[in-house]
Order: sequence, then C-alpha cells, then structure tokens
Amino acid sequence: MKKIFTNLTFWVLTAIVAGALLGYIAPDIAVKMQPLGKYFIEVVKLFIYPIIFLTITLGISGMSSLKKVGKVGGKAIIYFEIVTTLALVIGVIVVNIIKPGNGVVLSAVKGGDISQYTAQAQSFSWWQFLKDNITIQVLIAAILFGIFLSKYSGRQKIIQPLTLISKYVFKALHIVMILAPVGAFGGMAYTIGKYGLHTLLPLGKLMLTVYITMGVFIFVVLRFILQYYKISLWLFLKYIKAELLIVFGTSSSEAALPSLMEKLERMGCSQPVVGLVVPAGYSFNLDGTTIYLSMCVLFLAQVYNIHLSFAQEMTIIGILFITSKGAAGVTGSGFVVLASTLTAIKVIPIEGLALLLGVDRFMSEARAITNFIGNGVATIFLANNEKEFDREKMEEAFKYEEEKN
Repeated sequence: MKKIFTNLTFWVLTAIVAGALLGYIAPDIAVKMQPLGKYFIEVVKLFIYPIIFLTITLGISGMSSLKKVGKVGGKAIIYFEIVTTLALVIGVIVVNIIKPGNGVVLSAVKGGDISQYTAQAQSFSWWQFLKDNITIQVLIAAILFGIFLSKYSGRQKIIQPLTLISKYVFKALHIVMILAPVGAFGGMAYTIGKYGLHTLLPLGKLMLTVYITMGVFIFVVLRFILQYYKISLWLFLKYIKAELLIVFGTSSSEAALPSLMEKLERMGCSQPVVGLVVPAGYSFNLDGTTIYLSMCVLFLAQVYNIHLSFAQEMTIIGILFITSKGAAGVTGSGFVVLASTLTAIKVIPIEGLALLLGVDRFMSEARAITNFIGNGVATIFLANNEKEFDREKMEEAFKYEEEKN
C-alpha cells in the first residue's frame, strides 16, 4: 500500500480523474484551475533548453568521431520523413474509410472565432518558424559548441563543470516533477470545465476516428519499428507510463520532454543520440500532429460535400508534408497549419475550422501522446541502428520500473 501512495503514476492518474470530475460537476470553478496546468508546463519548459544544450554538448564532445554526429543527424531526418509521411497516409486512408464528416449538420455544431489563426497562417513562413523555434536554435548552438569542445585541447576544464551542472539540473527537475499531479489536475479540470463533454457529441465520430487512427499508428507501425530490434513496445510504454499520464493531463508533450530524455538514456540509448534525436523530433517528427492534420482537412471536405480526386488528396499530403513541420514552432500550431493548408489548396472553405474549435482540445491529448511515443521510438530505433544502445541497461530499467510499481 505504501508503494502505491509514493508512486507518481498513481497520483497523476488520481489528479486526472479528480480534474475531470470537477470540470463536469463545477465547470465555473474548474476553469479557474487553468493556471495550475499552465504554470506547471511553464516551469518544466525552463528545463528543456538547458537539458537539450547540456545533453548534446556533452554527448558530442565525448564522441570519438564527428562523422558519427552527421551520420546520426542524417539518419534521423530520413527516419522522420518516412514515418511522418506514413502517418499522413494512414490518416488519409482511415478518414476515407470511416468518413466521419458525412452527416454532420453544420447548424448543430457551435462554431468559434478563427480570425487569430487565419491571420497567423497568412504570415507563416519558414524563416519565421526557424526564428521562433527556440528548440532548433538551442539544438544548433549545442551542436556547434559540442564540435568546438571536441577539438579543444583543454576541453576537460569546461566539460567537468558542465557535467556537474547537468547533474543538478536533473535533480531540480525531479523536484519539480513532484508537482506533476497538480499540473495534470489543472489541465484536465480546465479542459472539461471550459469546453464541456456536451461539445463532443456532434463531432464525436471525428474524435473517435482520430483516436482509433492514433491507436493503429502506435500499436501497429511503431510496434513494428521496435520489433525490428526485438524490443517490446508494451514494456516501453509501461516504462514511461508516468510521463504519458502527465502528457495526457496537460495536453502537452513539453511537460514530460526532459523526463523522457533522461529515461531514454537510463534504458540504454547513448547520450549523443538522445540529445540529437529527441529535440529534432520535437520539431520534425510530429506523428500525431500529421495524422490529425490530414484527417481534419478531409473531414471538412466531407462536411461540405466536396469530392476530392486522388490527385487532390495527394496534393494535400504533399502540402501537409511541408506545412506540418512548422507545427511545433507556432502558437495554436494545429489551427495555423490547417489554415495555411486550406488557404493553399483553395478547395475547402477555411471557415470550416470554426467547427473544430470545440473538440480540438479533446483531441490534443491524442496528438501529444502520439508525438511523445513517436519520438521515444525514433530514438530507440536510431540508437540501435547506430549500435549506441545497451540492452542490459534496458532490461535493468524495465525490471526496476516493474518492481517499483
């Protein structure tokens, strides 16, 4: 019994249930809980950039060959493009089979104001994405500094204090993560209180379709990828279940990103691979987001009874292949990318985005969780591919997590 009450997973799950109940019973009070989730994420985000910088810098400076850095980066980009394209195609196939937009009565669905998203979409550019995406900037700076240290003869004088700083940063993160149940409670209470479960009914078929598709992607595609190296997806999910619940409760993969990086290292992925793949994946390997975007575009076409030819659907996939890469660097990313995509194809009314505002928050959990798992799987796959993976560490980590629970 004592084990349960000292288990972070137990408390996060309890907080999610409590938040949902408060949102349903007392929505006015629940909406006021938003700062709990919002500020928890903001505090965790303070750790993301130092951890990325320290992990990559220390990892690269300790690598025997800089060619290996370029090799890992190149493989990561190829992996990201293949898997996110597969995610897009799966989204298109499932939405064409289930057709969640058929039969939706426009007058029965409450719309919302989309002006802020369309305005951002019109001004979206790759330069703006790179300028606003601090993760990419920190990633590049860390790579350059790591390369400098690897060539500098007196690097140990710099590496030793950086290693010590890294140790204390992770210690501080562990202290902050004790507050994860508070953040999950605030995030879930606000979501249910603000939007209400009743908003799900008119567009429930779309929500169900999105969740089914994410499930197929995780338990078929990602499972197959790990199976290639004889690693159990199920054991990996059990290993990161506390982080998954935090992501679910806060609707943000950022909330557990630093913890994921630490756990991946602990289970046997080398520090350089974790440092390179996870931050890059956060911007370029958004599997859940790409599935969601492809499904929503075709859903709106179905709602407005717009028949899209095979060529038009392929065009949509091509456009989303590019625009989805900016999804992590823009506020209200999903809607901004959707707005820019609809503007580009000029076939589906952009006003249709208003239909999605009510249920978008309820689908953001699925997006965040799929993105989170996808980046974990990518790191494990690439670490194995580069022979930078310690299976003994993995077995010990899985066993320890099992015994802890």
